[in-house]
Amino acid sequence: MVKIRLRRQGGKKHPFYRMVVAEARSRRNGRCIAEIGYYNPTSTPVTLVVAEEEALRWLREGAQPSETARALLRKSGVLARWRQEQAGALPVEAER
Repeated sequence: MVKIRLRRQGGKKHPFYRMVVAEARSRRNGRCIAEIGYYNPTSTPVTLVVAEEEALRWLREGAQPSETARALLRKSGVLARWRQEQAGALPVEAER
């Protein structure tokens, strides 16, 4: 199973997270398939950048976001767009 989750980086007491697509069995900071964004909770204001098209592509292919990744995808608007596609409101982009 493929999951969308966060990989912790940064120093002690200065966390910085990358949003990655990884196999469910791999370690938290282990091997990943793709990086689709990053999240910095220590900056003011909080920084959240998500490659929207990449995230949507992985969601279409069945990747399951973790609870935290789901909350961040919801905050960035990617999850709402994906749900609209699922309901048939938006056309799915053609495969290249």
